[in-house]
Amino acid sequence: MKRTSSLRRRTRETDVNISLNLDGTAAVSVATGVGFYDHMLTALGHHALFDLSVTTEGDLEVDEHHTVEDTALVLGSAIAEALGDRTGIRRYGSATVPMDEAVATAVVDVGGRPYAVIDLPFTTERIGTLGTQMISHAIEALARTAGATIHLTASGKNDHHIAEAAFKALAYALRFAVEIDPRRRGIASTKGSA
Repeated sequence: MKRTSSLRRRTRETDVNISLNLDGTAAVSVATGVGFYDHMLTALGHHALFDLSVTTEGDLEVDEHHTVEDTALVLGSAIAEALGDRTGIRRYGSATVPMDEAVATAVVDVGGRPYAVIDLPFTTERIGTLGTQMISHAIEALARTAGATIHLTASGKNDHHIAEAAFKALAYALRFAVEIDPRRRGIASTKGSA
């Protein structure tokens, strides 16, 4: 069973192309024009063991908002499409990842219930060209279109470390949640549906 997707979303503000293989080997290529965001999405794909290709052309002359949000929306949709009817997956995943003085914890449910609770205590307005408030916004957008509940918290003193630990924790939680459970028959729900 191939769990892949390839999506394109084109608007007046952005043109996003994403290809995803949930059962990959961490072959990742990301180019959004927002350097730190590329770094975070590369970490996400690498640590989730996804094969992930992302190219986004956005109206960066305005700011990074549309580029970041639309990329996250398409990535979430790509995850949802690759999961299909979500039969046989573990569904839940959690991970705690340290990065120097920072530590982040992600808990996810990819069973089709979109929700995000995010507590990332950034103290600066930007990391590179990425506004720190866009990090939570991107994860909320991803949760919405992926049909995932994401709880993501962190502590630390260095905003780069906080963000990187958060994306890596999310990656490991997603990696476990989307994996096929060899003992699971059907959908991981007592209701029998997502």
